[in-house]
Amino acid sequence: MLVLSIIFRTLITYFIILLVFRFMGKREIGELSVMDLVVFIMLAEIAVFLIEQPDKEIWKAVVPMGVLLAIQIGSAVISLKNQRFRNWFDGRPSIIIKHGKVDEHEMRKQRYNFNDLLLQLREHGIQQVGDVAYAILEPSGKLSVFERNDDGSSGYAVVLIADGEVQYSGLHTIRKNKQWLMNEVRKRGFHSLREVSLCTINEEGNIQMDKNNEIT
Repeated sequence: MLVLSIIFRTLITYFIILLVFRFMGKREIGELSVMDLVVFIMLAEIAVFLIEQPDKEIWKAVVPMGVLLAIQIGSAVISLKNQRFRNWFDGRPSIIIKHGKVDEHEMRKQRYNFNDLLLQLREHGIQQVGDVAYAILEPSGKLSVFERNDDGSSGYAVVLIADGEVQYSGLHTIRKNKQWLMNEVRKRGFHSLREVSLCTINEEGNIQMDKNNEIT
């Protein structure tokens, strides 16, 4: 009877954790947010309680797991609709290297040291900081690197609009203001920022805009 109870509890634990993974979407483990990791740790602790203590009522573990699942679903829905919420929970990417120059202030702010930087640059096959056009520390801790081309350019593009909202950090990077951005939006036939799901600009000044809810 004890064996059957453990098997039953294990199956319940498996399916609840599987549900949480499914609602998290298709992301790699290295790209999980802090909130995702907190949910995982709590689920693991509850799973141990559920499986290793068959004498305890099962609802004492199932209810907290259900609450965590609800939190995960709720936060995912809010993140899709609210950029401020998404930035607060997931964090923002930080430019660590720009045109071969390291931003030590941003590194200290992110508690990111030179050993981490050099290690991740070597993982990209880069030995010299001067070979880097841009290096961006993502919220997941991954370093995205854009190397300098022979002509000094790179494939890096600054995000100016995301989900219909102005990215002021992007405007600051290219030294432009919201009025300039609105003029560019109108030039391309849009009447408001909400009509644009994503707008980027590369180093050559080429602007790409994607229409919101456009059917392909």
